[in-house]
Amino acid sequence: MTDGARFPRRARLTGRNAFAHVFAQPVKSSDRHFTVLARPNALGYPRLGLAISRKVAKSAVVRNRLKRVARESFRHQQAWLGGLDCVVMGRTGLTAADNAVLFAALERHWRRLAQSCAPS
Repeated sequence: MTDGARFPRRARLTGRNAFAHVFAQPVKSSDRHFTVLARPNALGYPRLGLAISRKVAKSAVVRNRLKRVARESFRHQQAWLGGLDCVVMGRTGLTAADNAVLFAALERHWRRLAQSCAPS
């Protein structure tokens, strides 16, 4: 495994303050499957937070599948995301989509947010 495609602890949003920072003034990207909030950070590398609620997916097995898909997508795209803190939130009806559709949706979000939050 190459260093650029790993998901180390430093690439995770941990703690209430990190999430609150993103929720305070986010750049938002939304579609029928996900809402992704992002905010530039001063670290120079991207971090990911996940908020897949029980309201979106009743079963823990399904919630964990959605989180795995989001982490895997982030892991592949993190090299060109720069210094962004991102929070992925699921939307109602998300569980019916298969993994390929979810990967495509998340890739669109990553591209959109990377462009929106790019320093001018």
